[in-house]
Amino acid sequence: MKTNKKLLILMAMMTPLIFSLCKKDPEGLPSITLTATFDDTPYTLSIESFPEPDFGDNPLTVEGVALGRMLFYEKELSKDNSISCASCHLQEHAFTDPNTLSEGVDGTLGKRQAMTVFNTAWHTNEFFWDGRAHLLRDQSLKPIEDELELKEQLPNVIEKLSARAEYANQFIRAFGDVEITPERMSLAMEQFMNSIVSNQSKYDQSLAGSQTLSASEERGRVLFFAEYNPGFPETSGADCAHCHGGNNFDNNQYMNNGLDVAQDQEDLGREMVTQNASDRAKFKVPSIRNVEVTAPYMHDGRFTTLEEVVDHYDHDLRISPTLDPALEYTTYSGLMLTDQDKLDLIAFLKTLTDQELLSDQRYADPFE
Repeated sequence: MKTNKKLLILMAMMTPLIFSLCKKDPEGLPSITLTATFDDTPYTLSIESFPEPDFGDNPLTVEGVALGRMLFYEKELSKDNSISCASCHLQEHAFTDPNTLSEGVDGTLGKRQAMTVFNTAWHTNEFFWDGRAHLLRDQSLKPIEDELELKEQLPNVIEKLSARAEYANQFIRAFGDVEITPERMSLAMEQFMNSIVSNQSKYDQSLAGSQTLSASEERGRVLFFAEYNPGFPETSGADCAHCHGGNNFDNNQYMNNGLDVAQDQEDLGREMVTQNASDRAKFKVPSIRNVEVTAPYMHDGRFTTLEEVVDHYDHDLRISPTLDPALEYTTYSGLMLTDQDKLDLIAFLKTLTDQELLSDQRYADPFE
């Protein structure tokens, strides 16, 4: 009797524990077994020569990044479970879309060319081409409910994810309990995108002394960084670093780069966010790391080759009231690039391709 009594007491003590490890369906029956525990192990970022990023209130953790990666590739974020963030941000294209405009649910097309997703940890001036999302976490949720993209509602996404054991457990690992909220989703996706680092190109390796640029690449490098000087054509450069400088080959600004004259500016760009006419036709200056694999180019994908891009800056800038002054200055004579200059400049641009990024399994689809 004593043994049976002890057994009954032990079973009674274990019952709450057993059910605490299960998520119940609407009928109250256990359906998802929860086996995970909270783990806030920091994620180690390979920044190499880049400055230490400031993640503010959302430092990277191994499990937070893992959850964000799952969500980035999760098709259930879309209305018909057909596409994910990764559908428009393909790793082999440096997390952008080779299509001019990305295709959403039901075949609708977005309004602008998809931006790349790497080195976001060093972006300090909002997100999207027009900067309408203040933080990366803000940006991460907008495509879900966008009428041209994933076309879903966040409550529906939460309901779908809550029914899956892998998400219940991963939210425990990342946040300590099973609660799935838009805020937590956004924080996890922000962590994953901030973990995507591109700093292993041939150019980076040449700076580290492990690679040597060819004669054409080196000449292109000099042209890239040399300033435009119409008074001395022989030494005048392409002046690319004015907009694409620093570790990430950008400048964290919004600029009008001379794509259209005023009457042809159908997309008002940054002005739509700030309501300031001085921002008309200005767009976020993107990094040109991996530019070899991120065609088409510009916010509307109008250029399909690097040759077209170089020609645009060399002699085809369109003047309008908000055109960047440094670019307008070059319109007096054009950049005066020879055919060989252009070949060399493009050769250098291709040294910015990070082959490791394009196949790194840390960023790949976790469901495959």
